[in-house]
Formats: sequence, C-alpha cells, structure tokens
Amino acid sequence: MPGTLTLILITTAAISWWCLQDALRKDQLMLKPFAVKHQQQWYRVLTHGFIHADSTHLFFNLFVLWQFGSSVETYLDTATAEPAIPIPGQYTFLMLYFGGLFTASLPAMYKHMNNPGYASLGASGAVSAVMMAYILYFPTAKLLLFFIVPMPAFVAGILFFFYESYMNRRGGTRIAHDAHLWGALFGVAFALAADGSALSRLFQSVTAIF
Repeated sequence: MPGTLTLILITTAAISWWCLQDALRKDQLMLKPFAVKHQQQWYRVLTHGFIHADSTHLFFNLFVLWQFGSSVETYLDTATAEPAIPIPGQYTFLMLYFGGLFTASLPAMYKHMNNPGYASLGASGAVSAVMMAYILYFPTAKLLLFFIVPMPAFVAGILFFFYESYMNRRGGTRIAHDAHLWGALFGVAFALAADGSALSRLFQSVTAIF
C-alpha cells in the first residue's frame, strides 16, 4: 500500500483502539461543536476522525478506506493529466482525506454549535471523500453492493447520494448522514480539481457502456 494511506490506517486503528479502552479519552477527542466554539477546542475537528464508537465502526471505516484508498493515492501520485487547480503532488491524498474530514464536520458545527449535549466521532466523512474520488477516477470498476450485488462504481456512487440524502431528511438515526454527504461532495470537488480530465473521462467511460 502507498505510505500515506498505511500511516493513516495504522494511526487511526491505534488511536481508536486506545480510546476504546477508556471512555474519558474518547470523550476528550470527540467532535463537540459547543466545546469548539465556546471553549476553543479546535483540535476536536481533527481528532474526532481518529476515534470510533466500537470495533465494528472502526473495522468498517478502515476496510472501506483500505479498499479505495490505495488506488486513489496511487492514481493521484502518478496521474499525468494537468490538474484543474495546482496542488502539490506529494500532499494530494492527505489534502483529500483531511479536507473531507474537515468538510464533513461543518454541518454539525453549524447546527450544534450551541448544543452542549451533541457529540460525534468517526472517519466516515473522510472515507466518503476517498470513496467518491475512487468512483470518479474508476467509474466502471465493479463494486459489490452489500458484498453481493455487482454494479459499476458510478452506479454505486449515485445510489450512495440518494440513500444518504434520504436518510438525512428522514432523521431518527444516530448516524451523521449529512457528514457523509458533505465529505462525499468534497471528494468529488477535490478529485475534479486534482485531475482536470476526470470529468470528460467519466462521461466517456459511462457512455461507452450504453
């Protein structure tokens, strides 16, 4: 695996496991918009992405990141197309990942900045950004929905946005679907900025199927 992805996986796994052993440690690293705004604990915007609710939550995020991250980081390191926006090559994957993490925290910061009881955690926003970058760069790659139903990556991407949008409007869950959406939107924007030809190749790849 590329080095940056490996470092993120190992660091996230280690910190998450460490905090799973102590609820107080986990609480000190969670995203709490009230504490960020009123107590200037800005580090929480970053640290919440390194902790998870339980081992299942951790495994799922790391699995998805591993599944898509290696191809995305390698692509960003070797892409020959001119970027739409100049981005230092050695930092592209880090910018994608942590940009997605930060962007995914914005809905919670806006909605809950005066709510001392709200807290969230997990790398799902950053992982969503990486996943959407993969879908843009490899739109016809075969993905398995629920690990069973095969479909092209671009179809999975469309279904992702429909599902997350529906669940976000519906509410009633403890999952921050708005964070998934914002992280994914950042991933789309960043992928297009990093590779100016990605959109045209996406269109050509999809239309070739039909």
